[in-house]
Amino acid sequence: MSGNLLEVKGLKKYYPVQKGFLNSTAGYVKAVDDISFSIRRGETFGLVGESGCGKSTAGRSLLRLMEPTAGEILFEGRDITKLSAGELRKQRREMQMVFQDPFSSLDPRHTVERILEEPMIVHRTGNARERRAAVDKLADVVGLAKSQLQRYPHQFSGGQRQRIGIARALALQPKLIVADEPVSALDVSIQSQVINLMQDLQHEFGLTYLFIAHDLSVVKHICDRVAVMYLGRIIEITDKHSLYAHPQHPYTKALLSAVPEPDPDIRKQRIILQGEVPSPANAPVGCSFHTRCPQAMEVCRKERPPLLETDSAHFTACHLYDGTIHSQLA
Repeated sequence: MSGNLLEVKGLKKYYPVQKGFLNSTAGYVKAVDDISFSIRRGETFGLVGESGCGKSTAGRSLLRLMEPTAGEILFEGRDITKLSAGELRKQRREMQMVFQDPFSSLDPRHTVERILEEPMIVHRTGNARERRAAVDKLADVVGLAKSQLQRYPHQFSGGQRQRIGIARALALQPKLIVADEPVSALDVSIQSQVINLMQDLQHEFGLTYLFIAHDLSVVKHICDRVAVMYLGRIIEITDKHSLYAHPQHPYTKALLSAVPEPDPDIRKQRIILQGEVPSPANAPVGCSFHTRCPQAMEVCRKERPPLLETDSAHFTACHLYDGTIHSQLA
């Protein structure tokens, strides 16, 4: 199947800042500030950036685990921001999530069998015998033994717990899985096993992933296209080959320069950014990156750059690639 499974248009998530005796609203923390992108059927779309850039908030807002402040979220052409509670409950069968911390996302009082069966019970899928058969199949596809189904989450390693989380996400046969840094809490030796498992499951079940991460080496391995976020905004979107070979935004270049190089004979020139990340409650006027950008111009301090197609299927929000600015500098 072709086409877009998910389209996000102008998504915002603001948190009010309250001060004073009457708790009046003094401003807003703009965790996600007007982002737009689309995810094609069957692809893995990466969302990367520093901690606090808003990528996890964006992922949770897509599933309405957090209510977005504004914007449209079109899943197969249907805007889920307008769904009632009952309609959203049915829609969530198609959209599931794998959380960053596999231990805190699993109920410690339930066995693995109960954890995997619970989504089917909530959505009234099959009878008891059919559900048990489905649980056995889920355990098998993620590499868990049938004998482990009667154990509790604390009896498993981190990698095994994440396999349980993945199996739970698959229980209702969804089309989209939002994976919020699913391997960042795991040992490096286990990360590759979980990544390979996710890729195998994608091919077997025709899944579409939104993969949220800050480890660019992991993103390079699993993602098809990548969006880079900074201070609640998307600043660059392209396929992974273009991003790693020809990054355009100065922030993306700085991120990639920090990726360790396994070949000791290759010397990379690190780009060290000066200053601290501004507060999302008091974001800079104009380009949000201009306070740390080594190539900042006067226009960057005044005007917010739009996300424009600067190359074939390569979109960048930077005045360095704005044709108007180039003509002014000429």
